Amino acid sequence: MEHVYRDLSTLPKAHLHLHFTGSMRPTTLIELADKYGVHLPEALSSGTPPKLRATDERGWFRFQRLYDIARSCLRSPEDIQRLVREAAQEDVRDGSGWLEIQVDPTSYAPHLGGLIPALEVILDAVGAASRETGLGMRVLVAANRMKHPLEARTLARLAVRFADRGVVGFGLSNDERRGMARDFDRAFAIARDGGLLAAPHGGELTGPASVRDCLDDLRASRIGHGVRSAEDPRLLRKLAERGVTCEVCPASNVALGVYEKHEDVPLRTLFEAGVPMALGADDPLLFGSRLAAQYEIARRHHGFTDAELAELARQSVRGSAAPEGVRAKLLAGIDDWLAS
Repeated sequence: MEHVYRDLSTLPKAHLHLHFTGSMRPTTLIELADKYGVHLPEALSSGTPPKLRATDERGWFRFQRLYDIARSCLRSPEDIQRLVREAAQEDVRDGSGWLEIQVDPTSYAPHLGGLIPALEVILDAVGAASRETGLGMRVLVAANRMKHPLEARTLARLAVRFADRGVVGFGLSNDERRGMARDFDRAFAIARDGGLLAAPHGGELTGPASVRDCLDDLRASRIGHGVRSAEDPRLLRKLAERGVTCEVCPASNVALGVYEKHEDVPLRTLFEAGVPMALGADDPLLFGSRLAAQYEIARRHHGFTDAELAELARQSVRGSAAPEGVRAKLLAGIDDWLAS
């Protein structure tokens, strides 16, 4: 039994599952809403995370509505710069040495002069925040499952075009109960051919079949969430053998009602099956906890020792798109943390 717990905010780690608007500080949202005269529902203005049950249609609709209201408060390049800078600061505070932030630039295009200018503003903000905070930071462009697959192809081409400006991956988010993975296979082929990492969401609101579709139809090298693969031992073996990293977001899973309580999230099942994991905060604005808190959940509710938490941190680094030098530095830092 370990009695001296090391500080989890000083454990070097990579953050691979953080959504753009969802990374916002609640205080920043309140200020921006005031600036633009946007009325915030109590769930966003109270500073306490709303109760969300997204496993039913109404719950997911409510989650999306809150997210859309928050996103409507990001209207200028300055707002984008502030959001990215603060997200980087929060990550550094939590021990992150590498962040891949996920964004659908379509959502911000109307206020920022179109799709290409929107992505340029986002990438410029990421570059500036990275220089200012010292955090390695890149972008994962994500298509929306609820929209037409042709839109996803447009986004994939755009993502590839900006691969030398900081885009490292291509994702697919929103309600996985809508839109089959295979409908987006062309978009993912464009992204993969352009050297981008394929990281669609799967195995969150629906079961193991959704993860299998991401592997077979989209040739995913990472899965956003992927927790429901715990229900299928053969799928777990497949993920472990292929070394596919699952971006597991424990606080989010409980907040959205995927699992009833923290102890139910199958962290142990995935870990012991040898499936690589990268713990992520998903949408701290709505779920109330950031990166280090996810490691705290693994420690407190799943009995992960410091050696096991260090291994989770290593898995997050190995699953990232970080260059070799950054990886080596983070991995050495993890060893130092464990030796301290």
